[in-house]
Amino acid sequence: MDAHTRKVYVPMTETGFYILYSLREPNHGYGVVQNVERLTDGEIRLGPGTMYGSLSKMEKDGLIRFLREEEKRKIYVITELGNEVLDLEIKRIRRLYRTIREEIE
Repeated sequence: MDAHTRKVYVPMTETGFYILYSLREPNHGYGVVQNVERLTDGEIRLGPGTMYGSLSKMEKDGLIRFLREEEKRKIYVITELGNEVLDLEIKRIRRLYRTIREEIE
């Protein structure tokens, strides 16, 4: 992982995290929006500008890649670099949780 990727994506925004998490399986933008809403019980709703801006940036930075087009929808999937970034973020979240676990239980 290069310095640019680390600087921009570590730590991740919630939006970035949920987009990468949702693209572990191939999906299109609207499918990601629906998945994020489901995963967060409606607490996070990604607007089209945020969604497609994030997809474009992540594709440019090599975290996701265009897979194919289906019915005029672009299907994306996470790349090896995207998985590396996602794994770092999951480890960071687990560490944060471990730090405060005793206080919240």
